[in-house]
Amino acid sequence: MVKRYLLAAALAVTLTAAAHAQPKTTRIVVSFTSGGPVDSVARTLSEQLGKELGRTVIVDNKPGANGAIGAVDVLKSAPDGGTLWFTSVGAAAINASLYEKLPYDMQRDFAPVSLVVNNVELLVTQQSNPVRDAAEFVAATKKKPEPTPMGSSGTGSIPHLAIEQLADSTGAKLLHVPYKGAAPAITDLMGGQISGFFGDVPGLLGHLQGGRLKALGVASSKRHPSLPDVKTLEEQGIRGVDTNNWYALFAPAKTPPEVIAVLNKAVRNTLANPAVREKLLKTGTEPAGSTPLELATIQKRDTEKWAKLIRAKNIKAE
Repeated sequence: MVKRYLLAAALAVTLTAAAHAQPKTTRIVVSFTSGGPVDSVARTLSEQLGKELGRTVIVDNKPGANGAIGAVDVLKSAPDGGTLWFTSVGAAAINASLYEKLPYDMQRDFAPVSLVVNNVELLVTQQSNPVRDAAEFVAATKKKPEPTPMGSSGTGSIPHLAIEQLADSTGAKLLHVPYKGAAPAITDLMGGQISGFFGDVPGLLGHLQGGRLKALGVASSKRHPSLPDVKTLEEQGIRGVDTNNWYALFAPAKTPPEVIAVLNKAVRNTLANPAVREKLLKTGTEPAGSTPLELATIQKRDTEKWAKLIRAKNIKAE
């Protein structure tokens, strides 16, 4: 009887301690500035995610060093579900090949929680360009004596890598022009300083709807729900341009599996919420929850895929 009592008391103490160990808030560290597309998705999730977790969820912007500042902030945090890293594919699967040294290692320092959204790339040009689709755009580059200038949001970015894939796939004569972000590249595209740009659909949708840009093709295996009339590159006979600037949540590596499971369930429930889902789709991004294992597989696959291209093209971070 005494032994049973002691065991029960010990269990009660353990459960009480575990309850007290639960964080009162969860902080989502975003590796990009406030108001940008990654930040926008995080803030769209935060309120409903807080309801699913039963605690307050706040978004904390830590931009800089191509995502490294946010990553280091998270890996130094307690592995209790109180701090999560929300980033795009760049910092999670591309940086390791672009930089000789990184202050973090994805396999060592982070545990995958869930994929959140997919963002395929869209090839666009200015409205005055006479080409009607990607196939005509490629054909036009081959008729010109000089390479056609195409802008990107930066060296080693998904838009840059999409340009390299397009050139390899089609033999198009392209000149990569890197910018510090998508906004100045889009401005120069509309002004005619460059002829083409690959970008995430959410960042281009307003320009398309306003008639300022022309969509030429989607770099995906299927058409985009926000642009059902825009053909994929594959439909136009262009294969091998396989881009997805996904966003995902990661936790510090030593976060217990049971905590990861709770976080994963909350994220997936949040993405299934009709209001959250509708808001994300309206902006042009596609909700795409996953299991932790599925995210780990995607992260590993893309790390290897982009590393191969970066090595082949000898791409170095600026």
